[in-house]
Amino acid sequence: MTGSPDLGPWPSVTIDGELERAEREFLHTNGAGAYAMSTLALMHTRRHHGLLVAALEPPLDRWVILSHAETTVTVAGRAYKLATHQFPGVAPTLGYRNLKSFAQDPLPRWTYRLGKGVLERTLALARGKNAVVLRYRWLGTSPVRISLMPLMPMRRIEHLAREHGGMKQKVTLRPNEVEVQPVLAIPPIIFSHRGVFMGSPDWWRRFEYTEDLRRYPDFQEDMWTPGTFELGVDPGAEVHLVAAVGSLPDGTPQEIMEEARQHLLAQDPGPEASTLRRTLSVAADSFACDACARPAIVAGYPWLGISLRDWLIALPGIYLLRGRTAEAKHSMAEATRWVRGGLLPKEVPVSGAGRVPSPDATLWLFEAARELSEACGLDDPFVKRQLYPTLVRAYLRLRGRRLKKAAWINSDGFLQTEPPEPGTWMDARVAGEPVTARNGLAVEHQALWYSACKLLSAWSHYYGHPAVAQAAEASRALVANGFGARFWCNETDYPFDCTSSERASGDSWADSTIRPGALVALAIAPELFEPWQTDAVIARVRSELLTGRGLRTLSVEDRRFVGYYEGDASQRERALHQGSAWPWLLGFWVRAVRAQNPGDEDVRAELSEWLEGAARGGAVLGHVAQLADGEEPHRWRACPAQAWSTALLLAAYGGELGAG
Repeated sequence: MTGSPDLGPWPSVTIDGELERAEREFLHTNGAGAYAMSTLALMHTRRHHGLLVAALEPPLDRWVILSHAETTVTVAGRAYKLATHQFPGVAPTLGYRNLKSFAQDPLPRWTYRLGKGVLERTLALARGKNAVVLRYRWLGTSPVRISLMPLMPMRRIEHLAREHGGMKQKVTLRPNEVEVQPVLAIPPIIFSHRGVFMGSPDWWRRFEYTEDLRRYPDFQEDMWTPGTFELGVDPGAEVHLVAAVGSLPDGTPQEIMEEARQHLLAQDPGPEASTLRRTLSVAADSFACDACARPAIVAGYPWLGISLRDWLIALPGIYLLRGRTAEAKHSMAEATRWVRGGLLPKEVPVSGAGRVPSPDATLWLFEAARELSEACGLDDPFVKRQLYPTLVRAYLRLRGRRLKKAAWINSDGFLQTEPPEPGTWMDARVAGEPVTARNGLAVEHQALWYSACKLLSAWSHYYGHPAVAQAAEASRALVANGFGARFWCNETDYPFDCTSSERASGDSWADSTIRPGALVALAIAPELFEPWQTDAVIARVRSELLTGRGLRTLSVEDRRFVGYYEGDASQRERALHQGSAWPWLLGFWVRAVRAQNPGDEDVRAELSEWLEGAARGGAVLGHVAQLADGEEPHRWRACPAQAWSTALLLAAYGGELGAG
């Protein structure tokens, strides 16, 4: 695999001192929200990069604790500085010149050529702990000295640090340990080492993050250091530096690294599986937070939190397609714990923040429940005793008509959601004003509601609750009977994206914009469409929405189409759903086209090629980004590693296509 960053599941890249080859990023997570992430050169280009980004409320509340371990290696009297940084107005520092290669096999590992010797640096996060182990192995003919200076911003991931007098300079020394607590708002940081520590608190200034130039008005920061560790290494030997928040993890550095290594190796389905399936399976585990008290699925790294909708959309691909049924049930149990008044919140709050009820996330709960039940059966105790009662409560809340708040059923039996809160995944606002206003009846919401009622009717019948079964069936029938007349647009030969709630009212309207919501509806509830309508939808999507990276959120023929996701925050938000291509939507494309052409191996091969193209070449090795530009060359944009992008591609490839 040497030389190719795209072959998996354990990619390796030959650098040979070329900075351009080292601009891709790596991601390594600990199963509890903490992560390590940077470019292969370890030249941070985002404020979110770091060697230890801890989750202080696992898996949330992320802080950049250890940004760099500034490394200087002295070999036979010559000092090699391995760091690569960008400072204002000058070329990057030259540490990358000695970088021979990077490999993630499965732990991130850097190989440096230093004279006639080779230094290997390997990084591992402790499973479930806010701790990182750095291992240095020297392959040379004479002993060397390694100097490590930790650079510590000690701030939340979205903030930047500035030199100030508030850092507590106290350093506590114990045998083979150093403890500092420069910021009293977070626990102390403890270093474990087998060398000499020389305390010298100081600030390094004006690190520049080039990717942040595109997202933020401020992109420079200062970092504090407590001092330097000096470690001697004999030929063929290795040394370690451990940094942990609060307390050191149990076990030796070797044991901690081996545990992380074995966990990652276990995510690989093996050489009998295809490269794509192996790569996506390993990537999927990055988002699964199972090694903490409250499991969850992180929406994306490095900056996305825990969205309940993203969690539930991603859950089948993250767990079920990888045979992790027990973990899927555990994750689903935690997700349903957040239900209040029959509705899930929009996202898991941090530190007691307010909860915004989300009918959208609640509808996706039914889809995740359907896939879970197919894996473990309706007689499973969790499905029967916990999940089913939750779905009944959700159904009763969603179908309500008296309390017209958050969601209710209109007089025709369709699901209405309440503005101004975003009601679907495609809603976006700039300065409080809607960009993609969908404040009526969204087409995919009606398919989700139809599917939810169908599911609950079947489950209630199975469990011997005829009253609930009859009510759910009646709700399903209302949508089925009225969907075609309400949503099919004869002028465009494509469904309306959104319509007004009450058709008979004087201000009724219908939005004929060509968007992918209709395809999502077709994939979820194909029985709502006549065969000729299915053909028309798929043909329109193919000609106006489909790209090699995902489906555009707006027809390329629309005068409002925005082909590039760039500019300031408001410009990017406007582009988000006005033409940007989203990889996760390919999952619904595959589902709909496969159902239209069952058994056609040529179609199956074509769909496999689409998925393989979308999964290749993102900013982060082995991962799929949130979206891409709608115009050529479809550059990857936004969050560089997203859960549902990975999960839906994996589910489509391994589930719908049954590819190995």
